[in-house]
Amino acid sequence: MMKVTYLGHSGFLVETEEGYLLFDYYKGELPEMDSAKRLFVFVSHAHYDHYNREIFSFRGKMPQVHFILSWDVPVRDADAGEDIVFLRPGEEKKVSDQCTVRTLRSNDEGVAFLVHFGRKTFYHAGDLNWWHWEGEPEEYNTSMRRSYQSEINKLQKEKIDAAFVPVDPRLGEQYCWGLDCFMKRTDTARAFPMHFWGNFQVFDRLMLEKCTEEYKDRIMKIGREGQCFLLEDSE
Repeated sequence: MMKVTYLGHSGFLVETEEGYLLFDYYKGELPEMDSAKRLFVFVSHAHYDHYNREIFSFRGKMPQVHFILSWDVPVRDADAGEDIVFLRPGEEKKVSDQCTVRTLRSNDEGVAFLVHFGRKTFYHAGDLNWWHWEGEPEEYNTSMRRSYQSEINKLQKEKIDAAFVPVDPRLGEQYCWGLDCFMKRTDTARAFPMHFWGNFQVFDRLMLEKCTEEYKDRIMKIGREGQCFLLEDSE
């Protein structure tokens, strides 16, 4: 059993028997956490909507806190500490006895995270996505497609229990291309769309898309900030 709480935008808190994973928190109300469990805090890049330096206030509130940050995240001297791990794209690091992290290269800023935590595996994309913008040169959009597909292909041998993947409505009709590519190229039990800028209607759109027919039962429909999902272990 695991519990996933949607905090807002691309922010999620995952709870398992082994501890907590906090991804790209920058706003939202955190639920009360078991002070006996360890906390692993992930920041995919330095954009304001993915990083809030208030995360360092968790020090002292939990018995053990680890910060796993993209190499480009600036940390003030007052926040620096031996509990911070910086990762570049394509690196792998054993953060603790039960947490190993591998990074992919984002085609925007920073990294995406693949996290092996206890018996479960999680993926958080950060801003790695199929960014196809109307009005951009064809060369740009082709580069975004190729870079995205190249990184997602690196996950094909993984069995992912829960993935957090962008579906940005600003992309127009192309908003779901990244999610569709990800779901069709990976073995993912549950997908949590994110980065939808508070537009919860995007979930109704996803349910009507022809491309999602084969996996829409694995899309977790988010209706509000603070929503919790209790999930059974995947087969």
